Amino acid sequence: MDPKKLKVEKLKMWNENLAKLEEQLVVVQHKKGAAAQEGDLSENAAYTMAIEDAETLRVQIDQVKKIISDIEKS
Repeated sequence: MDPKKLKVEKLKMWNENLAKLEEQLVVVQHKKGAAAQEGDLSENAAYTMAIEDAETLRVQIDQVKKIISDIEKS
């Protein structure tokens, strides 16, 4: 396969992955907001889980952005 075409395909795939992760983060943020309205946050498992899920997604988003950047530089 042509190296340029391969690069374009990789960028497309990783940008699609990034978009999915960003969509998931929006959903988690909504869940976090809904859980926050339930009251005492110190004992709210749904809120704690949403925070952890959001952090995991942010890390994954940062990793994918780095991969995209590395591909663009190559």
